[in-house]
Amino acid sequence: MIRTKAQKQGVVTGLAERLRRSTTVYVTDFTGLDVAQLTQLRRRLRAAGVEYVVVKNTLVRRALADAKVPGLEPHLAGPTGLVLGGADPVAAAKVLGDFVKEFEKPAIKAGLVAGAAVTPDQVKRLATLPSRTELLAQLGGALQAPMAGFVGALNGFLMNFVGALEALRTKRASAGGAAS
Repeated sequence: MIRTKAQKQGVVTGLAERLRRSTTVYVTDFTGLDVAQLTQLRRRLRAAGVEYVVVKNTLVRRALADAKVPGLEPHLAGPTGLVLGGADPVAAAKVLGDFVKEFEKPAIKAGLVAGAAVTPDQVKRLATLPSRTELLAQLGGALQAPMAGFVGALNGFLMNFVGALEALRTKRASAGGAAS
């Protein structure tokens, strides 16, 4: 599709804005994926709160320069798709990892997580981590366990105390009844 210079500048500006908002960016090579698979990948990524963008490499280079996102330019060769993620880099990595296991594509070229460059192997390792919500749940469980034990111990102490008071009352009632 032939685009005018103004249309191309609009694409670059829009992409640069999305790159500024994204704390996670993965560069993929989608060679070998048909339209149905690419659509399925986009749906899965969208469900995880992540965006998949396919733009010409020259426009991506301009957008990276505008957004001041360094380090990805050497990986912009051939068919390139960008995964633009939010605060949770694991969610996007999980979707990509699962998709690669299922279809053996797309190839992950490189990425940036919070401004730090990551290799394809590091992205695969990120995919094996629990998600942010799972980690928070594990943390909550770890923090709750000592408190639950403490409450159980207090409850046991109170039950023993009530039992001792009940025994004392029964003893006094039987001693008072025997004296009359």
